[in-house]
Amino acid sequence: MPACVLFRFALLLLLLGKRALAEIRYSTPEEVKDGTVVGNLAKDLGLDVGSLVDRRFRVVSESKEAFFEVNRQNGVLYVNKGIDRDDSCQGGGACLFELKVIVENPLEIHYVMIEITDVNDHAPVFIEKEQKFEIAEHTLPGKRFKLHAAHDPDAGMNSIRAYTLTSNEHFEVDVRQSDEEKIPFLVLKKSLDREQKAKHSLRVTALDGGKPPRSGTLNVSVVVLDINDNRPTFSQDIYQITIAENIPIGTSIFQMNGTDPDEGVNGEIEYSLAKALKKSVYAVFEMERLTGIVRIKGHVDYEEDDIFKLDIEASDRGTPAMTGECRVIIKIRDMNDHVPEIEVTSLSNTVAEDSKPGTVISLISVKDRDSGVNGKMISTITNDVPFELKPSYKENIFSVVTKEYLDREEVSQYEIEIKASDCGEPPLSNVKSLNIQISDVNDNSPHFEKNPLEFYLTENNAAGSSIFSISASDKDINDNAAISYRIVGERRLNDIASFLNINPETGEVTALKSFDFEALKSFQFQVSATDGGSPPLSGNVTVKVFILDRNDNAPVILYPLSSNGSARGAEEIPRNAKAGDSVTKVRAYDADTGYNGWLLFSLRPLGERALFSLDRYTGQIRTLRPFTETDEAEHRLLVLVKDNGDVSLSATATVTVKLAEPKEALAASDHAGSAAEADRREDRVTFYLALTLGSVSLLLVIAVVVLIAMRCSKPAEYTSKYLQDAHYDGTLCHSIQYRSGDKRYMLVGPRMSVASAGAPGSHAGTLVLPDARRAAAGEVRIINLLCLFFF
Repeated sequence: MPACVLFRFALLLLLLGKRALAEIRYSTPEEVKDGTVVGNLAKDLGLDVGSLVDRRFRVVSESKEAFFEVNRQNGVLYVNKGIDRDDSCQGGGACLFELKVIVENPLEIHYVMIEITDVNDHAPVFIEKEQKFEIAEHTLPGKRFKLHAAHDPDAGMNSIRAYTLTSNEHFEVDVRQSDEEKIPFLVLKKSLDREQKAKHSLRVTALDGGKPPRSGTLNVSVVVLDINDNRPTFSQDIYQITIAENIPIGTSIFQMNGTDPDEGVNGEIEYSLAKALKKSVYAVFEMERLTGIVRIKGHVDYEEDDIFKLDIEASDRGTPAMTGECRVIIKIRDMNDHVPEIEVTSLSNTVAEDSKPGTVISLISVKDRDSGVNGKMISTITNDVPFELKPSYKENIFSVVTKEYLDREEVSQYEIEIKASDCGEPPLSNVKSLNIQISDVNDNSPHFEKNPLEFYLTENNAAGSSIFSISASDKDINDNAAISYRIVGERRLNDIASFLNINPETGEVTALKSFDFEALKSFQFQVSATDGGSPPLSGNVTVKVFILDRNDNAPVILYPLSSNGSARGAEEIPRNAKAGDSVTKVRAYDADTGYNGWLLFSLRPLGERALFSLDRYTGQIRTLRPFTETDEAEHRLLVLVKDNGDVSLSATATVTVKLAEPKEALAASDHAGSAAEADRREDRVTFYLALTLGSVSLLLVIAVVVLIAMRCSKPAEYTSKYLQDAHYDGTLCHSIQYRSGDKRYMLVGPRMSVASAGAPGSHAGTLVLPDARRAAAGEVRIINLLCLFFF
């Protein structure tokens, strides 16, 4: 039948806002079968049986062996291993086992005290089965002889209660109570007569108080002698001394001094320890037979035995020998020879970084086997960590709690050093390390090192290939740092982001089309990086992409006009032309810009090359010298036009120059009329020239006013959307091409330096983003028209 609950009490003590703790006491007999129910902890503690498994309901014992276990399904406490009270709890006091009952979520700690009641499972035992006495026949009645004491490991009523002696007319047994022990004595009640009986055989029986009682026997032989009528005596029956534990082996601690009034050998005394003492006495002490000096033989440990009781026998050398006895009580004085013991009951070695201050992470029990001031302890956390010790209602029980908020990104783990020092002199201490891991919480958003991000992409990229990669970082770890990427914003048909694809895992951006610098010089879009936390956090970045020009367009000849795939033209000049006269001008344009659109002209004459020169920048062909009668009437010039790209592209034009003979057959009479006609033509030319210059000046004024009005009407941020060419070198002109509808035109504008043509970010003047492209194009047209008129 399971043991009943003796009593239960609860202490309403608030510890850091946790549930109140309680202590329950049960009792159970020793040596019950494994599985015997001790009590229902769940019922007595008022716990929900259905939540015991989830709350990690368990018991923790301070003993090395788990004598008790709890059933998590029903909360029943049962015996896990049979308990022998006599081995576990020596002595007659209460045998108690203390268990800690721990329940988590929320944390509850209860203390259970289990008393092991004694069962009469041992019979009294005499260490020596026989005892012999030699008693002189003239010994007077009332003489007492000490008998071997029996030992019974049981306690209380089950220990030894009485001694009996077989019926006889000379002897009786008497018991003397000494502390918790009963010491039997054989008492002579009638004088002996050796001539009638020289030897007496007796039996002493020791009985315990069990029901039914158990017993043990001792055979006693009494030999009657006829000599030596005085026994050694001591000045007192009981001596008391105190020694310190850990006293060196071989140290003399006491000397016996017995006396015997007899003379000769009958008065010579020899000392010895009684034979019926505990084994520990013989292991620790020894006695010199002749001098009576008691010495230390083995290690003295206060924690094992704090007191020893030595029964000393003094025997003379008479025939028969007579013996006197006394008791020496040796008390052991505790020394500070044990360091504190720290027991860590970790609820978890991981704590979330968002835990509130006061969160319990571990339980600490501190013990010291020393007693008194040597067993008083002070426990502290020695290193600088965001944790502290909170005492429990029970002495030397502490909780390790957080004292401030944690941040895994600053410190991912802590090693808590717990030091326990006693109050002995000198003090002893012990240090225990507790390693705590800080678990991650998704409290950091993905972060881009720069915002906005700028990338340079050469035109004519392969469609479907990777153009660049975007990467964000997250201070969190694991899923909280698993970043996925996506392009955000509306996907319209004319939105450049609709031609891009981003790998959500790697951030690698792929272009779904090939970009053309001549059609698009820059664009921007936004990318969002989202982590895998719950809830997820995200960060955005603006990505600006600048298209770099490649030399992918060959020069196109505007004049002379092309026919059947070749540019050919014919010019006539009079044979009497002077040196430096203009013959014609080859015009060309290149769709590329910057250095790739900078055109150079060179002359490849098919005949005599000393007659004509070609301006390498403008394409103007002029005569080098006057013509002679021997010069041929027709000359073919091959003009090569090439750009300045890394791999130069070129085009050619063939110009045929014919020399016309002057009109020498004109009559002299017509000379005057021709001169008058020439004067009238010159007057008309002057008039038209003045009209043209006036119109150009008016157009210039109107263009300047329009430019100022457009500039003033733009928002402040408009001008910031232009990419200014920082490489303008101050030279006068270079060729610039632009489109208007289906036609292309070549104009003359400021020349860039050679270094600017290939430099990243160089976009041949002013680059306009899509939102200002139309207005900027108008400005470019006006500027080009001005350059056309003035240069």
